[in-house]
Amino acid sequence: MPNERKRTKYDIYADIIEMIAKKDLCSLTRISYGANMPVDRTKKSVNFLVSHGFIKEITVDGRKKYRATKWGLEYLEIFKRVRKFFAALEE
Repeated sequence: MPNERKRTKYDIYADIIEMIAKKDLCSLTRISYGANMPVDRTKKSVNFLVSHGFIKEITVDGRKKYRATKWGLEYLEIFKRVRKFFAALEE
């Protein structure tokens, strides 16, 4: 496992937004599983993303669900392009 690296907070944000974008509406638990993080850490990251407009909190049948915003999807797209750029530089 020498090539594995610790995820940055930006990697985690991208993983969260990507998980939400795949499902359209996601619960906190589903996001936690998809991002491979404990629920308490996921909640902190989700709250950060909501407060900065990357995802939106929606109440459905009395339960909180999350949806990616246009701003969040733009972040995800740019993040993936930058990651590819840096991967090409490392080769």
